[in-house]
Amino acid sequence: MATVGLMHPGSMGAAFGAQLVARGHTVLWCPKDRSDSSFQRATQAGLEAAALPALLARADLLLSLCPPDAAEDVAGQVAEHGFDDRTYIEANAIAPSRTHRIAERLQDSVVLDAAVVGSPPVGGKFPTLYLSGPARPATEAEELFAGTDVRTRFLGTDIGKASALKLAYSSYQKVSRVLAAVAYAAADTHGVAGELLEIAAGRSRSYLVETDYIPKTAARAWRWGPELADASVLLAEAGLPDSVTRAAVETLARWDGDKDAPLDVTEALSALRGERAPDGQR
Repeated sequence: MATVGLMHPGSMGAAFGAQLVARGHTVLWCPKDRSDSSFQRATQAGLEAAALPALLARADLLLSLCPPDAAEDVAGQVAEHGFDDRTYIEANAIAPSRTHRIAERLQDSVVLDAAVVGSPPVGGKFPTLYLSGPARPATEAEELFAGTDVRTRFLGTDIGKASALKLAYSSYQKVSRVLAAVAYAAADTHGVAGELLEIAAGRSRSYLVETDYIPKTAARAWRWGPELADASVLLAEAGLPDSVTRAAVETLARWDGDKDAPLDVTEALSALRGERAPDGQR
């Protein structure tokens, strides 16, 4: 059985850690400067707390699943302490160029590019962990998750493929959610939201029908924004227009004050329009 260092147990990371613990692996996490929510998630997942130097000394490999904008800082912390000759799985939703920078910074480690597509592996959900990079570490990662609810797929030996796949998917999936919220808000402003939903319902399944997802989009804007910023990098580097994803980032910024907030549709649309309630009121 392996000892895995998890950097850091958000909702996705904790769920991945729980899957590994259920298979008999030891999963370590570093509680320094983490929130009460992180403590609760780690405890529920059966993770073992360890200071970063001890975590790095004990871990056979590291799995980085953190907010996209923190990915390089996390890698920098690991590089500062050293993680020689072991595998660092960079599984965040970041641009391939950032993955390459992380690989360069962790030259003494074996960096494996990875990307998660799907919801956290709880409640019968089966996300896929896409892998690219050195073949042997990729095989070891596939073996690590064998028998769990995490599916794996190897894309080849070129670092950046997994990151590109994730952001290519995100550039559609998440921007579509943003556009659906904006379209619904525009129709609602002019009193034709019901008619808009009738049009959308007459087609194949549309995000426009899922108005209950708008508050979820607002609550997750703080994570989606940095991810779509990196999707813009991906598009620009491919010579493609990136204005839509950049505009989506600007749109998501309207919800910056609603991190994980339990909004309803009316409140989310109000924030989208810039109509903020006074502090302490909803």
